[in-house]
Amino acid sequence: MTGTRTRPRRRPRATRTRLLLLVGATLVVVCGATALATALFQRAYVMGEFDGRVVNAAERSLGGAALHPSSSTYLGFLRNDGNPSGMLAARLSGDGKVLSAAVVKQDAPPRALDPAQQAALTGLRADGSQHTRTLPGLGAYRVTVLRSGGVQVLTGLPTADVENMLRHLVLVESAVAATGLAVAGCVCAVVVRRQLRPLGRVAATAAEVARAPLGPGDTLTRVPVPDTHPDSEAGQVGAALNHLLERVRHSEELVRSGEERMRRFLADASHELRTPLASIAGYAELVNRGTGVVDPVLAWRRVSAESARMTALVEDLLLLARLDEGNPLRTARVDLAALVAEAVWEARSADNGHDWQLELPLGATALATGDAPLLRRAVAAFLSNARTHTPVGTRVVTSVEPSDDHCLISVRDDGPGIPLTLLPTVFERFTRADTSRSRSDASAGGSGLGLSLALAITEAHGGHITLQSSPGRTEFTIRLPRATESGAERGGGEADVRAAALPPRLRGQLVK
Repeated sequence: MTGTRTRPRRRPRATRTRLLLLVGATLVVVCGATALATALFQRAYVMGEFDGRVVNAAERSLGGAALHPSSSTYLGFLRNDGNPSGMLAARLSGDGKVLSAAVVKQDAPPRALDPAQQAALTGLRADGSQHTRTLPGLGAYRVTVLRSGGVQVLTGLPTADVENMLRHLVLVESAVAATGLAVAGCVCAVVVRRQLRPLGRVAATAAEVARAPLGPGDTLTRVPVPDTHPDSEAGQVGAALNHLLERVRHSEELVRSGEERMRRFLADASHELRTPLASIAGYAELVNRGTGVVDPVLAWRRVSAESARMTALVEDLLLLARLDEGNPLRTARVDLAALVAEAVWEARSADNGHDWQLELPLGATALATGDAPLLRRAVAAFLSNARTHTPVGTRVVTSVEPSDDHCLISVRDDGPGIPLTLLPTVFERFTRADTSRSRSDASAGGSGLGLSLALAITEAHGGHITLQSSPGRTEFTIRLPRATESGAERGGGEADVRAAALPPRLRGQLVK
């Protein structure tokens, strides 16, 4: 069984060549169609004029023959002045048979037609139409038959002059069309070449970028600004290429920045975990020695505290990882007023050195759909941040404000504010104003994950956080989608948090 031969694929032509071929073919078709239509129109016009001359000649011939109706072979009118050379006339019988026929000769008397020539004229009727007949030895004639009474006369004029004129017209038009095509082709070649130069420069830039190494500090070539004008397709391609190169550069910066943040994150996490581990190992070693240098009860307390601190850190990291993966939350309809009131009450119980205030809506419910413990943890993170980084006596106001489609939870204080250098990274992980990693106990300060956890929790609920900070006023605002009146689907047996559970003294007044 013989194998089938595969036809080699033809190499694609360059865009410039394909455009020139397409434009050239279009010009040829248009010029050919125009020339053909012009030639047909000219032929029809000239032949119409010529047929008019034939009819005029036939009318004169019929008038001359009508002067001798008794003679069926009389052709004496052909000797009259004004008859063109080559004109023929014939007398016909009632059935169209040629009785006599002659042709006018220049500077000579009319000559009678021979039988073969007369046979070519037989069978014509006086129907008022013109016919073309080819006579042996004389060529093509345009003839017509007119009748008056019992007289029928056939008259014809030679078409040689008309055909020669039309032939010359066609030759002239062909020469003009060919010249026009050549000139148009040259102009199109120049125009296409000039119009495609920007595209060629864009392609050269793309090829140079493809060959260039990609590494830190490398600068990618850009398309020149004149080749990025949006009014031309080549300019749009150039602008798009520059935009793509800018995005590549930005992506490289993001990758490098992400790698740097990852290294910093691993270093911070390692240090945060190493510190309590080192403390636990040290106290355990002292207890094992039994030298009495340290009280075993105190050592056990320190070990427990560091263990709690390390456990909290690992749990925070695991929660962040789950939120980053987009794992589904256990959702229920949550009354944010009750949730915030509980968080403020817990903050008041943990620290009575601050002026804790609570502002809740009267006569309106602030319902959201989400995981109540996680949302409470986000609010608690802002309260803890205010407690840790503001001096004693600072007023911290927590408010809830519902609207038609969202609910706002705001935590503001009149403390010194967040340093300007810290604002861009305040929600990044392990970001802290106090860079020391030592803690007296597990609750003496966070590890820099509180605000990043609050941001991750809020975004997991479809909300976002805004921050405004200046000396004397710092405000964190959580914006969450408001739950519909019909309620949200409950998952995992999560119970609703109701405002009815809130003690009346906590609604709309100072928390004491």
